[in-house]
Amino acid sequence: MTGGTPSGGSIARRRLLLALGFGATNVAVLRRMGAAEPDQQPDPPSADADTAAAEEPTASPPVTVVNEPERPTEPPEVPVLDESAARGADQSFDVAIVGGRVIDPASGFDAVAAVGVSGSTVAAISVDPDAPPLQAATTIDATGLVVSPGFIDILSYSPNGYGEWYKLADGVTANLGMHGLDSRAENWFAAHPDGSSPVHFGGASDHAYVRQVHGLEPYDTAASPTLAAMLADARADLGNGFIGLHMQPEYTPGTSEDALLAHAAVAAEHGVPLCVHARYSDNLPPGTNLQAISELVAAARETGAHIHVEHINSTGGTGVMAEALGRIGEAIEEGLSMTACTYPYEFWATYLKSARYQDWQEKYGIGYGDLQVAGTSQRLTEQTFADAYAANALTAAFAMSPEDVELPLQADFVMVGSDAILDRPHNNHPRSTGCFSRVLGHYVRERGVLDLESALRKMTIQPARLLEGRCPALRRKGRISIGADADITVFDPATVIDRSTIANPAQESGGIQWVLVEGRLARSPDGFTGAAPAGRGLRSDIGTA
Repeated sequence: MTGGTPSGGSIARRRLLLALGFGATNVAVLRRMGAAEPDQQPDPPSADADTAAAEEPTASPPVTVVNEPERPTEPPEVPVLDESAARGADQSFDVAIVGGRVIDPASGFDAVAAVGVSGSTVAAISVDPDAPPLQAATTIDATGLVVSPGFIDILSYSPNGYGEWYKLADGVTANLGMHGLDSRAENWFAAHPDGSSPVHFGGASDHAYVRQVHGLEPYDTAASPTLAAMLADARADLGNGFIGLHMQPEYTPGTSEDALLAHAAVAAEHGVPLCVHARYSDNLPPGTNLQAISELVAAARETGAHIHVEHINSTGGTGVMAEALGRIGEAIEEGLSMTACTYPYEFWATYLKSARYQDWQEKYGIGYGDLQVAGTSQRLTEQTFADAYAANALTAAFAMSPEDVELPLQADFVMVGSDAILDRPHNNHPRSTGCFSRVLGHYVRERGVLDLESALRKMTIQPARLLEGRCPALRRKGRISIGADADITVFDPATVIDRSTIANPAQESGGIQWVLVEGRLARSPDGFTGAAPAGRGLRSDIGTA
């Protein structure tokens, strides 16, 4: 990274030491809580769009070799979701993926196997090395590669005809805007018909958008009649296909505790999660990260709703991560329904005129040299900050420590979500294009922060299970089992890595070899295949139940 010397790292580390002082039980709690039970095409973007200086890489320990599992003495049990979908190995398939290490985090299946795909469905999994090879119209040799369920990005935004191609290149097969979609559900699905995107799509009703519809400014608190109207809108959006509710009280400070509880009650009523960008992201009272987490724990306890804490690394847990995760873990032990997600970067990004940047130096303990405008390679100075602020530039803030990312990745109840999608100006966070490959390459292979199966579980079956209660389509995704949808990502565990930077986020990840979306080859080692987009809307069944 070019520019001024960061000053936030030492402050973030001091915050971590403060967090660790809250009690030795917290790290143990976060590690044991919430484990998942095994169960017309647009032109694709150019991989070298925008030439800009890249950030200096962080020094990493030597690469850890990822080995294939030893062959078991007994053939492992093949996971089956729907027996009626099974086809014999002597039949012909549309696609066969052979020789790869197949990992199904839903069942714990992990073995070298051949996968046969018929139409949009996984129809065979063969583990017998002496069996005749599967016959198929297209055969993929996955020797030395990992065959995984397609990644589900739980914390993204609306498809825009551009950014989802980079998602596909990052192994993503479902782009879920659980950070809120800026439209009413009926209009949103009309604007995003099936086949309009190379990956699947869906998301949550956005309280911040609905507030705007009702004429509220960020610091306005809704009067009772207005709140009742917004709750009616939330119910209508769920009935028209959205699969959750979203709130972001840090960006809408006028959101009252009563409004949060009322929306949580609606989420509980309909069996969907309330996804929340928590109220505070700093540790200076009044209004701290831990107070924000406590507010969400209380909402889960009072309403019975499932509360999902968004990007806990940047909001709710920064600098006090062990304690924040410990509080959620204790809530789960109590029987409350809670999860969280994180993205694998030590900097967040948003617009300089947003409420989050108010009093930013005092709140986050950082200086001008810790800020970098997206799409540029230089850190800000006191002089250049004024111009960036006047332009309300999307700006990255280096305000997290390594532990703020590593600890949530080690917590069983935390998933992976990008919190971004790339658009054509390219002034975006690199998490928009490299989130999932960075977890696999940097945090699994290079750092050994978590193992491969745990990482894949956070990207596949955990988000599917969070949302599948009211989204039938997700009951067949996030899995590689007979009868599951053939959303499949094949990657090289020895080379998978993110390439995107703040200066140039429009760079495809490396090591993602093949991606299938409902059985169609959407991505090959040579790039996009030119197949018609197979993405479809993932809708709730609330309006039809």
